[in-house]
Amino acid sequence: MPPETPCRSCPLRATDAFSSNTEAEIGFIQNFRKRQVAVAAGNAITREGDHTGELFTLMSGWAFRFRTLNDGRRQILNFLLPGDFIGLQDQLGQPSPHGVEALTDSVLCEFPSTRLWELYRSHPALGFDITWISAHEELIVDENLLSVGRRSAAERIAMLLVHLYKRAESIGLGSTDGVQIPLNQQHIADALGLSLVHTNKTLKRLQAAGLYTLKSGRLKLTNPAAINRLADYYALPLRGRPLI
Repeated sequence: MPPETPCRSCPLRATDAFSSNTEAEIGFIQNFRKRQVAVAAGNAITREGDHTGELFTLMSGWAFRFRTLNDGRRQILNFLLPGDFIGLQDQLGQPSPHGVEALTDSVLCEFPSTRLWELYRSHPALGFDITWISAHEELIVDENLLSVGRRSAAERIAMLLVHLYKRAESIGLGSTDGVQIPLNQQHIADALGLSLVHTNKTLKRLQAAGLYTLKSGRLKLTNPAAINRLADYYALPLRGRPLI
């Protein structure tokens, strides 16, 4: 594990994706942080049923939040990118109803949930940021529910590709040849409530239609207007969001 990165030197703060903090707020976040942890791809960040008592910011890498049924079927609830805050969905102090798994090798900043009230009390603006993050997470889950409930398979996949592309691009992970998307077809199927066979056929159909390319894990939207129309995706540009 490399030396811990001071909060003031966090590379995420150098991007336009996140709103700025005062020196006092950054100092509090540094003091609030317990440690940095590295989690290898495929390993658990939190496990279903655990009493973690911890909160995390994903500093680098990708992860996903999920729930499983007794027979092993899995529903991916959300994909997590650098800057995302993990743990607000839990009932603090209670067993976690979901798990979080590292999709790639990841580094996270760990915070004790027992000090959350201290954050609200001493830095109300950071408390508002926590509330904003929680509301934003709910909007993402609502969008996923809309996809599973009303969009066709092609529309669901188009929506997911556009959404992840824009999120990755906003934090500086994009280039002229697209963005690195570390998902396989099983991840897409589990996120969208589709069978693996249906996912495979639909991806091939969208690619044959010239809407995107995916080579060596790198996604490029080759016809952004068409894939946006298919996804019914007309979101405003992503605003600077809080970073804890």
